Amino acid sequence: MITLLGAVVMPLFFFTSCHIEKKEFVDIVFNPETDYTVKSTDVSTFISDSGVIKYRAEAQEWFIFDKAQEPYWYFPKKVHVEKLDTFFCTEAGFDADTAYYYSKKKLWKFIGNVDIKNTTGERFETSLLYWDQNTEKVYSDAFIRITKNDFVNTGIGFESNQTLTSYKIFNSGAIIPVREEVRDTTETGKTSSL
Repeated sequence: MITLLGAVVMPLFFFTSCHIEKKEFVDIVFNPETDYTVKSTDVSTFISDSGVIKYRAEAQEWFIFDKAQEPYWYFPKKVHVEKLDTFFCTEAGFDADTAYYYSKKKLWKFIGNVDIKNTTGERFETSLLYWDQNTEKVYSDAFIRITKNDFVNTGIGFESNQTLTSYKIFNSGAIIPVREEVRDTTETGKTSSL
């Protein structure tokens, strides 16, 4: 009786476990030029050079389009970067509303309310800025305002080294603070006679 039951049950298990599974496929249209491959939110990171932490970077959103014909990173909302000294105090700072990084070209493009303070205390304000890491140059063809203490220099376009310590301003103008002094034009000690 047990062998007869085993002879009936064993083939039943065999047939039920060997059934063909039906698979369903969903077509997904992926456009590498407009569809990102990685998305990160609320990014806060430290960047080191030769094992020493040199920068702190923050971004609300970071999209990577590494399958695009020209691979790029996209930061659509506020980017903030600080250069740190050996005690992790801020030496210089950088803000922009939007940023792109073209990885093959090693080219950064910053757009909207670009505000930079370099290590010498100068402040650079513009609406468009490029940083070419290959040539180690920073440049723009937009309006630029550079402030140091009370002195303001403006222009349309500029070029600089990547530390923003040696630069040329094109179509420049300046606001030079002038201290007004009242001079006494009367001659004292002299009398006139008629």
